[in-house]
Amino acid sequence: MAGVMASIIWKGPKKRGEALLAAICPDDPEDFSVELEYDNQDVLLSIVISSEGLGQSRVAVDDILACLAAAESGLDSLE
Repeated sequence: MAGVMASIIWKGPKKRGEALLAAICPDDPEDFSVELEYDNQDVLLSIVISSEGLGQSRVAVDDILACLAAAESGLDSLE
């Protein structure tokens, strides 16, 4: 079976990027890799999901997006 790779890329303020990163770090780290690149006041959050099939990849992407959305919603309520 061929492998599947999906990427989620987010760019924005440093503090928000670090908070989003913290929201997903405890999840299954063997299913994805995360990189946070700093560029002055902004950061680029790159998440790469690798799996053996589309179904497995979809579940991982859904989980990560749900964590990111919940974190972003919480951050929005604080502003």
